[in-house]
Amino acid sequence: MVRIIIDYDKCDGEKCEECADVCPMEVLILDGDKIVIQNIDECSLCESCVDVCPNEALKIEDD
Repeated sequence: MVRIIIDYDKCDGEKCEECADVCPMEVLILDGDKIVIQNIDECSLCESCVDVCPNEALKIEDD
């Protein structure tokens, strides 16, 4: 099972939203001023979100 961990202390949310913009599966979306995870089963483990995050606020784990 895939786990996406967002460190909200590091995440700039609506000021950045780079991760949501690059996610090909639309797993990460902006909800208000916060990045949230939806349909995690759709995650392809491409790690584009991790690569693009300027604050290293995202981590993906595959159990």
